[in-house]
Amino acid sequence: MTNLTLLYAKAALTGFTRRGTELPESSLDAEITVDPEHLARYNKVCGFGVRDELPITYPHVLGFGLQIRLMTGREFPFPLPGLVHVANRITQHRPLLVPEPLSLHVVLANLRPHARGQQFDVVTTVCVEGEEAWVDVSTYLRRGRGVPERKPPREEPPVPTATWRLPGDLGRRYADVSGDRNPIHLHALTAKAFGFPRAIAHGMWSKARCLAAFEGRLPDAYEVDVRFKAPIPLPGEVDFSTSPTGDGRRFALWSHRPHLEGVISG
Repeated sequence: MTNLTLLYAKAALTGFTRRGTELPESSLDAEITVDPEHLARYNKVCGFGVRDELPITYPHVLGFGLQIRLMTGREFPFPLPGLVHVANRITQHRPLLVPEPLSLHVVLANLRPHARGQQFDVVTTVCVEGEEAWVDVSTYLRRGRGVPERKPPREEPPVPTATWRLPGDLGRRYADVSGDRNPIHLHALTAKAFGFPRAIAHGMWSKARCLAAFEGRLPDAYEVDVRFKAPIPLPGEVDFSTSPTGDGRRFALWSHRPHLEGVISG
């Protein structure tokens, strides 16, 4: 099991040493069996019920330690402090079941320009008995000099379907099940050290919570693509909205501004 506490300590030091320009051609693999007790705790924090199928976002948690190991590796070019998780796309080819042994493969890919610097992907693939069943693409932004783009028009908030009140300890509870103990999510004091007035919710928690609202109404195979727009302060309150599209649904989280926008298709 990856020791994420040590990796976060290592990550804090990367801001003093990282000055590269290319992603390394490296990857990591792991064989994992789901712990039902851990899955139950994840489901409770994110709003999922108890089922034999894994929530579509759960394998992201299983691969998170491998992702951090790659980004704290010697050849990784960017300091981890300051990287921003801006998007996540998950493609599920078929449901993953609790008893199944899972083969995880994680790789860095696709370094490219962004309007506010550079962005790259961390790609996690899950195979079962040699067959690809699930793929996660997490996109991170490294702020810096970017490619100029026109400012998007002002967005109007969608009509809310529900309002969710988020407790102040949500970041700590999700950190306990995800392993993502980035200080910006844990306490107001540690978040202030990184420029946030309060702790903020994890982006992958917000995606999971949105998908929990569709539980039991999604196909076996589908894709869900989200953009993380603005941090959600904790404690806080957000409006959840959803509307149909041609082959799926659109959804969003808003307060006085957009926090998350996503599309389910398949």
